[in-house]
Amino acid sequence: MWIGPSRTSAFILALILHLAACHPCLSPERRCDFVCDCSDCDDEQDCGYGKGFACDFDAGLCGWTDQSLNAAYKWERRQRGDTMPDSGPSSDFTTGTATGWFMGVTAVKSSSVSTAVLESPPMQQSSPTCRLRLKYFMWDSGHTGFGSSPLWVSVLHQNSQKSTVWRPEATSVRGWREATIYLGRVATTFRIRLHSDRSEGRRGDVAVDQLEFLDCALPVPLPGVGCPDGMLQCRREGCVETQQVCDGTDDCGDGTDEENCEAYHRCDFEKDLCGWDLRSLSKLKWVRTSQEDISISDPLRGPGRDHSHNSASGHFLYVTVPDGELLQDWAAFQSPRLQPTNNTHPCKMVMYTHQFGPRSGGLTVLVADKSITPVWERGGALGDVWVKAQVEIVNNSPFQILVMAAVRELAYGGIAIDSIVLSPECRPSNESVTLEKFPRPPKDDCTVAEKMCDFHPDCEGAADEAQCGDFSYSKGSSAWTDTSIGSQSWLLHKNSTAKEEYLYVAKAPGQQLTEAQTRTPVLGPSGPTCTLRFDFALTGNPAHIGELSVRVIDSILGVQPKLWEFSGKTGKGEVEWQYAEVAVGARNHRFQLAFESRAVKLCPSAKIKVQNVRFTGCHANYFPSTSTGKSFHYSIQTVDNILFLNALPCVACLWGEELSCNFDDGLCGWHQDNSDNFDWTLLDGMDHTTGFGKSLVVDMWSSSLRGALGRLLSFSLLPGRADQCLAFFYKIYGPNTGTLNVKLFDKHGYEEVLWTRSGAHGNMWHEAHCPVPHQLITYQLMFEAVRAGFDGRVAIDDVALLAQPCTVPRVCSFEGQRCGYKSYGQVYWLHRNGHAANVTGPKTDHSLETELGFYMMVSTGRHFLPAGGAATLMSPLRQGTAKTECVHFWYHMAGENPGALSVYMKPVSGERVKIFTDSLNQGDVWHHGSGNISPNLVDWQLQFEVIGRGGEDTHVAIDDIFLSAHPCENKASKCSLERGLCAWSNTQNSKRDKLDWEVTSRETESHYTTPLGDHTLGTEKGHFLFLSSSNRTAAYQNAQLISPHLPPTKGTCLKFWAYKPYSSDSRLMVWTLSKGLLQELLEVKELGGPWRRVDIDIISTDEYQIVLEGIKGVSGVLALDDIEYTVGINCAKKVTDVQTASRKPDNAGGIAASVLVVLLLIGTLVGLLIFYLHVQRRATLLTNPSAVDGFSNDTYDPSVTENHVRIPPAQNHPMAAGINVVSVSAGVREREVA
Repeated sequence: MWIGPSRTSAFILALILHLAACHPCLSPERRCDFVCDCSDCDDEQDCGYGKGFACDFDAGLCGWTDQSLNAAYKWERRQRGDTMPDSGPSSDFTTGTATGWFMGVTAVKSSSVSTAVLESPPMQQSSPTCRLRLKYFMWDSGHTGFGSSPLWVSVLHQNSQKSTVWRPEATSVRGWREATIYLGRVATTFRIRLHSDRSEGRRGDVAVDQLEFLDCALPVPLPGVGCPDGMLQCRREGCVETQQVCDGTDDCGDGTDEENCEAYHRCDFEKDLCGWDLRSLSKLKWVRTSQEDISISDPLRGPGRDHSHNSASGHFLYVTVPDGELLQDWAAFQSPRLQPTNNTHPCKMVMYTHQFGPRSGGLTVLVADKSITPVWERGGALGDVWVKAQVEIVNNSPFQILVMAAVRELAYGGIAIDSIVLSPECRPSNESVTLEKFPRPPKDDCTVAEKMCDFHPDCEGAADEAQCGDFSYSKGSSAWTDTSIGSQSWLLHKNSTAKEEYLYVAKAPGQQLTEAQTRTPVLGPSGPTCTLRFDFALTGNPAHIGELSVRVIDSILGVQPKLWEFSGKTGKGEVEWQYAEVAVGARNHRFQLAFESRAVKLCPSAKIKVQNVRFTGCHANYFPSTSTGKSFHYSIQTVDNILFLNALPCVACLWGEELSCNFDDGLCGWHQDNSDNFDWTLLDGMDHTTGFGKSLVVDMWSSSLRGALGRLLSFSLLPGRADQCLAFFYKIYGPNTGTLNVKLFDKHGYEEVLWTRSGAHGNMWHEAHCPVPHQLITYQLMFEAVRAGFDGRVAIDDVALLAQPCTVPRVCSFEGQRCGYKSYGQVYWLHRNGHAANVTGPKTDHSLETELGFYMMVSTGRHFLPAGGAATLMSPLRQGTAKTECVHFWYHMAGENPGALSVYMKPVSGERVKIFTDSLNQGDVWHHGSGNISPNLVDWQLQFEVIGRGGEDTHVAIDDIFLSAHPCENKASKCSLERGLCAWSNTQNSKRDKLDWEVTSRETESHYTTPLGDHTLGTEKGHFLFLSSSNRTAAYQNAQLISPHLPPTKGTCLKFWAYKPYSSDSRLMVWTLSKGLLQELLEVKELGGPWRRVDIDIISTDEYQIVLEGIKGVSGVLALDDIEYTVGINCAKKVTDVQTASRKPDNAGGIAASVLVVLLLIGTLVGLLIFYLHVQRRATLLTNPSAVDGFSNDTYDPSVTENHVRIPPAQNHPMAAGINVVSVSAGVREREVA
């Protein structure tokens, strides 16, 4: 039956009432009250949270709705997307993958500030301990500026009044951060609002995820009858502690605990000052005010709400920096005169303080009679929360209570006080008191604030370091300040007679159910070896005493993850101390260290204590022991452009040996960057040196990894006059890994990419040589792992900084560097990318297939390079070898008569040998070239030479030079994958695929599911290509493997072996790619069983490439092996094409090289001498660390870049029996390629 619009509301209301009648737990008053009244907790669904009182947005919005007034700027539920974004998070927080969901803002660009608002459903009243813990993301990716309030949270009350409850520091960090929002007691139905105010910003740059509501329910009845001793029963039948009675907070939720309190002197400042006197000797004054009086438009001004009513209209006392000049940095107010007290009847004062922002310097309570004595203090800023404080005062003469605040002249914040309660023992007095003396003001700091507690003595007697938290100083222990806001806090026990001092956890009056925390003053910055050392004890009779942890609070980045934690107990006795060392590391900003702890139950038999706290090796310019066994500090001065290094035992070369490392004994001269997203980790059993030692890795498939990048920094390197070479071995493995960069980094924040690799490189070690140009100032080297996805591994090993230039590298993509290649001739080769290509030149490189990728290019038009003119690109020298090697490269020739490209091998002595030549216009495509480097015992170099032909707007470009340790393979030979991908390559064009095919073997594979053996060898040692259906990447993403460009053909046979068990739901597509169009040849959905062979005849009237495309499923594996194509010969082995060579290796060069070898061998003595010198040189490099600033390690052959096996002659093996051959002809399906 159709229901008319006028009856819809009545129908819905009737339905709700019917459900409530059938299910009382679903009645409106029980919904969203933070208590599971239904057995399945259905009454707490879509309340801004779900089961577990949490919302990660993966299953939906949890009831949150966008309430933005401007549609141009709003909140949206979204995922990261298929590729690494240039704005917003690299993943959600909950799952840490591209498939996880979060809430983020849209992009905005307007002339005025726009506000995006995300609103929760209505919630019932909350308890005083209610808090919301969430993960938030704030990154100014467009460098447009955040403004003052890019993210803040308010509570919308039933009367439409709004109160601000959270305002994080507006700092830009590319990573998820954690925050706790203290909602506090809300006595009516309310909603939570998340605001973002910006005029310009990119999509996703402000985001939230994983919301958790903690301790928000009002007290519920305890099991059994009534409340236990020491507790008060509320009218709602819940129970509260007696210490919560008459304390100015409605803990029961019905006011029971705040009734019958007439004997207490209570003041919420709603009507007046209640006798408190705001007069002060200071020119800075406390004022009685409300948030409405301060500001309702600027979220950074004022405490946002009062304590008594948790509203913007409620009143409190407040002090902050005045609009004019700050003449004095303290303000005080005082109570009326009070009568003397004693130990049995002390005067107890409860008050609630709000110490927010950098302006908050701290609070002190003093007792004034004939003198002024401090009795309580709370330092610094505690966050956006009202914190309960309790002070007991025993004084044998009439007195006044003074409350003093210290204020700093900084950007924002202030100190507020509300809900002061004096116990009945605090009785008014009519006696007058004459103050006989004022306390002495504190001494001025002996140096500037930036040098206080910077781990280096700058004042006489190290006075600037004496009160920083280090117990080796007599006043060091007293510098730790308790910043607890809950029911447990840290205190200092100091017995000078017994020479005993330690910090310990004790009961506290705070109402929040949070950890006890104590902090140092602001420290640092610190150096890479900074270490916190201390003894700790968790002792007592219970089996589990509690937890203890160490955390860093960064002045810019905020609260950081825990550095160290311990849970359980250290023993029963008083002397069960354990020793701990915590690596603090290099911190570029000022910071505080914090001990955090929570005892399960505090009692005389259960204690948590810390003693003997020490900071070692923490100064920013401190470096540990060197080859001389000495540690030192350094400084650099410049006079008349000449560098002077002070307090240095040696010169820059010293640090080369400190950086050389095989990681078996730690990080050597390297350290983690504490400002990145994740750390490198030491991994046992996968090193390059021995196979069972340690290497340094980043596992992108780790479920705990969050963020975009992890950095490993060297210790600071001193200036030098000579170029150096950073040699290392690396792995970049997995279908969706990312990039490995080597960067140069200086103290001013300047970064320069020296070397980079990306995409799949196989489950094997590769050798790299990275040129490090000489520097005039101190600098650092950096290994940077940048994730593109969530499935792969980056690893490094056997790092050595050599005090000599690099030889020609085995791999050069020209990304970020020229690899030592230099230009000679009439026209220079240019290092450029597609962005710089205006008239001529490739629009994209070959490595990355984007406009951002680099290559080397020479303009060959007649206006640049006249006909007959030459331009040469020359590599550095490479050591001679006794075996044939192959140089692979990709080249781009376009325009009419682009010139003749020739590649030569040039020995140090003797004539150069041509190994490749081409002179045709190849169109706007990159072509593969190769040539053999014949055995030679003398050093040699490569020369790429172009001879002009008088063309117009023409060019020649080179990219991705790879020197293989094996001879070149001809186009008719199959690729067994035992020596890599041969001439095949994974496309790096993110518009065409998202994943990569990877090379591995069963023997080396420890993470993915693979075939039991390859097809070539039929063993665990054999290599193959595979695509795994890992759950770390989204299903149905693809990977494309592309052949070199092949000539038009009337019949070319493609053969390969495929492995796809029935358990795999992946798919295999075979295409030809020509003129930007993909033409389908075959789709493989089911194979089953062992390896199966596939034969495909290819017919094409145009030049083309073969594309093998794997489409990932949700389970199983897809693998390929022994890929072969026979150009001009079809699958029936019939010759179909007349072979014409347009570009080829020059065989004459090989013959000439062989003749050269014979001539060299004629001089036997000379040859033996050269050979001996080269062998001796290699032995020196590998076994004598001092010779090259290297490491002592097992010897290895640097020419071997892969885990490979020698392939025996072709023979039948068990997997060759009973093959299924699938033969197909070219299909007709086409699709356009991006």
